[in-house]
Amino acid sequence: MIREDMIARLIAEAKEGGCELVTLRAIVEEATDLGADRALQRTGLADPDARDDLDELRKLLQAWRDAKASVWRAALAWLVRGVLALVLIGIAVRLGLTEVLR
Repeated sequence: MIREDMIARLIAEAKEGGCELVTLRAIVEEATDLGADRALQRTGLADPDARDDLDELRKLLQAWRDAKASVWRAALAWLVRGVLALVLIGIAVRLGLTEVLR
């Protein structure tokens, strides 16, 4: 039976004989399944290859995050090296070691 027909039948049953908890649960379950199927179809994820596509997208996103973190770490390392080099040059100037280089 098609889900739309199932929901229509359950709603009609609830209307006719009063609504029991079991009927309400069945309506909610069928409606949520129908909504989930529609959402998957509208986003293009209803095909059998969708699981593989999502796995690939997750891997790409993780690779992007790893690369971004690596760039920040490298930039920070270069910044620290530059500051340390400037400190060493400052110490050398203070101690008068620039004359030794001449």
